[in-house]
Amino acid sequence: MMVFNMDSTLAHFLIWRKTHRLHFMRAFDAMSLDARSMSRPDLNLLVTLDVLLAEGSVARAARRLRLSPSAMSRALARLRETTGDPLLVRAGRGLVPTPRALELRERVSQLVQGGEAVLRPTEKLNLKQIVRTFTLRTSEGFVENFGPDLIARIGEEAPGVRLRFVQKPNKDSTPLRDGTVDLETGVVEMTTSPEVRTQALFRDRYIGVVRKGHPLTQGKITPARYAAGRHISISRLEIDKEPIDQALEPFGVEREIPVVIVGGFSTALSLARASDLIASVPERHTGNLRAGMHSFRLPVTPPEFTVSMLWHPRLDADPAHRWLRGNVRDVCEAIR
Repeated sequence: MMVFNMDSTLAHFLIWRKTHRLHFMRAFDAMSLDARSMSRPDLNLLVTLDVLLAEGSVARAARRLRLSPSAMSRALARLRETTGDPLLVRAGRGLVPTPRALELRERVSQLVQGGEAVLRPTEKLNLKQIVRTFTLRTSEGFVENFGPDLIARIGEEAPGVRLRFVQKPNKDSTPLRDGTVDLETGVVEMTTSPEVRTQALFRDRYIGVVRKGHPLTQGKITPARYAAGRHISISRLEIDKEPIDQALEPFGVEREIPVVIVGGFSTALSLARASDLIASVPERHTGNLRAGMHSFRLPVTPPEFTVSMLWHPRLDADPAHRWLRGNVRDVCEAIR
């Protein structure tokens, strides 16, 4: 009498189902892979076809591609299967192209040459022949302080290059992303897009600037004396001026509410040059603009900041853009 163990039978059935399901899934995946392979021809065959059509001989094509004659024969068989045409047929002791092969020969040659051009290393940049306009988005002070030397340097090395400076009303990275701006200078912050490439140019700090003969040109400048003056507010600073006010807090003083608000360094310095107003501006940014004025260290020490250049990664390897970035960096290093 046979006695069935239901638990054992059920366990064997589940194992059998799991095993066969695994085999089925593997077979299905293999079929899917084959289907994908059939729908995507091997583009390496283009090079083989180009050489075969140029040489008109399996043996010569094999030597040119450093393959064995049998490997080249197999490649020709794959090409025939892929194109649905014999391509090369026997005529006496040689091979002659079919009408389809003659039709493809010029197109295949162009495709191969184009592919080689795409993968070929970039040729050395000829600065004397390049014709291009670069758009730089910078602060007002950067253009007026570093612009003249940069323009002179660019004009000497590449006469066909133009620099177009545009104002920087905000820190939005969209102009770099959409290509309307090639290079930007400013302070990298948390709001800067993470995809943007950056390189530090120089460190900067705030200083005070007044006209010659201003009361602050005489005697010690204390936090209270500095704060009591009439200050100019600059609304488009790369760094918010709040650090100055924060540095004054431990002394129990604060600056007088500004009587004038301007949009840039040069305007602030022009007003300070002709009045008793005080301009607090970045030192490196305004070297040329402060000529003939009295500059002084602030009686407090707000944090220094780093000015960087920013660009989109698509221009990272562009030879002309690399050359531009190098010139911007060199000019900033030269002007102290």
